[in-house]
Amino acid sequence: MEQGSAREGVRPPYGPGAYAGTSATGRVPEQMRVGRPQDMEMVRARGEHTHSEPPPAPRVVRHSVRGQILQALRAALVDGELTPGQVYSAPALGARFGVSATPVREAMQQLATEGAVEVVPNRGFRVSERGPRELAELAEVRALIEVPVMLRLARTVPAERWSALRPLADATVTAAAVGDRASYAECDRAFHRAVLTLAGNEQLVTIADELHRRSQWPLVAGPAIRRADLLADAAEHTALLDALIAQDLTVVQALVREHFTGADG
Repeated sequence: MEQGSAREGVRPPYGPGAYAGTSATGRVPEQMRVGRPQDMEMVRARGEHTHSEPPPAPRVVRHSVRGQILQALRAALVDGELTPGQVYSAPALGARFGVSATPVREAMQQLATEGAVEVVPNRGFRVSERGPRELAELAEVRALIEVPVMLRLARTVPAERWSALRPLADATVTAAAVGDRASYAECDRAFHRAVLTLAGNEQLVTIADELHRRSQWPLVAGPAIRRADLLADAAEHTALLDALIAQDLTVVQALVREHFTGADG
């Protein structure tokens, strides 16, 4: 990854105005420190604050920079640009993305908490090495969580609500058609999140999405994901949605179970 070109759209704005949104001085004019309620409203209207109110918190833009870098690193991880077992330093990655080492280091720390990388003291971050067994275990856990929920939703959710998910299923087909694995990974998780959201359980959605993300990380010496593999997986989304809209529970059950026995579904 050190020698590759930077992904487009991850170079954040720098220079004057990058940290806009600071608060006013907060100094209350002497003649208005004690006054009528309408006087105090005038103070608030001008963006100042009174002694009884805390000043507005400044807007920190660096957090959004870290978010952009985190998204770029996740895409590089899924694409295989970050090689399992390889150690990457924050300064080197920062040079690639055109930012300082700080937001890269913060983003890598987040990936470390997720298990995608490991901290190597005084060197940087090593991309975690994963084998087929871990992928199979993730698929089994996802199936235990998602299959019963999907089958229950198939019996209770009306067809029109399933139809509203058509653009998400189509997006997976579009990403698969061009062989963009990083975009496909995002569209794939978006479709599954939308389906599970219909259950009304936020904790379920969060846990399932994290397991899904981990299942998309590359394997050590694993076979390259082909465009045909992505297209087959996307076709299962479309077929599943068609069966849900038609309320064909037999087909739904077969497709859902088949989907989770695949590699990345």
